[in-house]
Amino acid sequence: MLRFEDLTLFVRAAALGSFSATAREAGIQPGQVSTAIKRLEENLQIRLFARSTRHLRLTQEGERWLPYAVSVLETLEAGFQQLKPAGDEISGLLQIAVPSDLGRHLLLEVFHRFRQQHPALQLRILFSDQVSDVFKDPVDIAFRYGNTHDASYVALPLAATNRRVLVASADYLLREGTPQTPEQLKQHNALTYTLQGRTYDNWSFRRQDKHYQVAVKGTVTSNDAEVIRRLAIKGEGIAYKSWIDVCEDVQMGALQVLLPQYQGDDLPLNLICPHRQQLSPAVRLLHQAVKSRCEIALSTQPATEL
Repeated sequence: MLRFEDLTLFVRAAALGSFSATAREAGIQPGQVSTAIKRLEENLQIRLFARSTRHLRLTQEGERWLPYAVSVLETLEAGFQQLKPAGDEISGLLQIAVPSDLGRHLLLEVFHRFRQQHPALQLRILFSDQVSDVFKDPVDIAFRYGNTHDASYVALPLAATNRRVLVASADYLLREGTPQTPEQLKQHNALTYTLQGRTYDNWSFRRQDKHYQVAVKGTVTSNDAEVIRRLAIKGEGIAYKSWIDVCEDVQMGALQVLLPQYQGDDLPLNLICPHRQQLSPAVRLLHQAVKSRCEIALSTQPATEL
């Protein structure tokens, strides 16, 4: 019989790449982690880790089984939350860092409903496109785009299949024409984004086995992603945006998706927190609420036309 604790230790050991680090995080002895993994391997009748004196890595079987273990833990936690007594009220202060466009455009309504459901809870929300340091900044959790390989913090997936799309308004396309290939983007006004002094003006795409990278130029750049979205809606130019940031604009006709036969960069969204001990009931419930909203957005993401 599989144990909840063994599954948890397996998932963290896979992330941290060390039984010792997993033990420190869980507040137990390294030998207990090793025993838990061995017990899990015996139950599954597979080898999960390849071990040496200096390295620890997942086997092929371990890599294949890891997402199922994560899914089981998330399902169990969701069930535990459903069984919590109604009188066990969530309270206290939850400090959140969220990207500007995602926060203002998609998640503000989620935060509002969450507060109504938990009136004793206080939210302090920081809207910023600067990457928050969850260890140093005064935040409990952060919503962060991109693949995360840093095992020093806990990352809960929210929108694993999210990706970037090219968008522009009908007015802009009527005025300037619609690009038919990535190369033709060089002839258009690109609305570019700047973060920590770097301008993201090289847009990449793929189609089947071919990859395309285009150096774009434009008249406007901003360090605020929401500004780029709003300017695109006003017909200023073409933007390369996260789908979950612009999905409602596309559905309402304010923006149109360009070059659907080319797939933009993958841009998964995660909830980040420093330690598993900080996954409080409030954090877990908010994670589920945001994940549900993201799943609705992803259900409308256009399929790549190959």
